[in-house]
Amino acid sequence: MTAPASPTLRWLTIALLLTGAVLSLLLPFVSATLFTIALGGVAIAAGVAQLIRLGGSDDTSGKVLRGLSGVLYLLGGLSLIVFPVQSTISLTLFIGFLVAFEGVTELAAAAARPIPARTLVLLDGIVTAVLGGLLIAGWPGDSAWVIGTLLAAGMVMSAINLFTAGSEPQTAA
Repeated sequence: MTAPASPTLRWLTIALLLTGAVLSLLLPFVSATLFTIALGGVAIAAGVAQLIRLGGSDDTSGKVLRGLSGVLYLLGGLSLIVFPVQSTISLTLFIGFLVAFEGVTELAAAAARPIPARTLVLLDGIVTAVLGGLLIAGWPGDSAWVIGTLLAAGMVMSAINLFTAGSEPQTAA
């Protein structure tokens, strides 16, 4: 994330991120449901884009696969929007498996060969795998707060990043 050039805009962005984080922590179910609905909107847009791209394929198999992909995106997006509470519960289980899998892959990477900061990678893998396992074990009861809390953590980290970025000169990559 690059910091806005204007200090006023940077501080406004930090304030908005922290406000969003606090609201997400105070109302985790609401923020998780809104996130799920927004994710549904993104999936619908992706489905429409896939269907629009049907004309770009010359071969029939490409058109069939792209059409199938577009329809699946549309159905998944509509499902997220029409059933946001149930979708949030399912999304929490998916996140639990994803986090557990990430932890296991970190452990496997650390065990496979010597790498820099191996102890930290092992610790990261253990903590991540345990957190994923806890999400899976606590499902569906934890579904009401997990996604909202993760969103809040992400917003706080973005705000800290902007705060620490300060007014450092930005270099072109």
